[in-house]
Amino acid sequence: MTETSIPGVLPRSEARFLVVIVLAVLLWSGIAPHDRLTWFMEVIWVMVGVPLIMLTWSRFPLTRLLCWLLAIHAIILLVGGRYTYVEVPIGNWLRDTFDLARNHYDRLGHFAQGFVPAILARELLLRRTPLRDGAWLFYLVASCCLAFSAFFEFLEWWSALIMGGRAEAFLATQGDIWDTQWDMFLALTGAVLAQLLLARVHSRQLGLARGG
Repeated sequence: MTETSIPGVLPRSEARFLVVIVLAVLLWSGIAPHDRLTWFMEVIWVMVGVPLIMLTWSRFPLTRLLCWLLAIHAIILLVGGRYTYVEVPIGNWLRDTFDLARNHYDRLGHFAQGFVPAILARELLLRRTPLRDGAWLFYLVASCCLAFSAFFEFLEWWSALIMGGRAEAFLATQGDIWDTQWDMFLALTGAVLAQLLLARVHSRQLGLARGG
């Protein structure tokens, strides 16, 4: 598949708009965050991802759907980094209003950790491998997202071993002994739902016919 055969590539002007929005939120999140170390550990993905996309754009521009999803995911990460996932105000408001057991913003973060990378993995596999749209692609995308989620849990584990109590805000377990399992389950759920809901739109932007 050549880049010129992809009808849904995001126009440069729209791409610049998304970059400006993400960088503005990054700047805001970095002004007096709740915990500087936790902020850095949460937003490093955005700091690496945005320059990488910009550097490779001329050779590998992304579809509009994927770019908007990546921007939304970046904002979720940046908000979590600003407050720590345990203290995001809207999560605290929902917890107090509906008498919930915890701030669920980190659940949203882990759901997005599967939902957005699913479309990223799908785009990379369809454009850079012989894989076609179908059951095998669905399975491999879900597996990739689950594997990434498990790797992220390894990072949290290693952070706890290295930093001890200083990593508590990054772990955001909030006393839940099943937090790791919930995180991976939500990422897998996000990956499955992303493909069920968005695969047709994504294939159309890539110039592919579903079920090919």
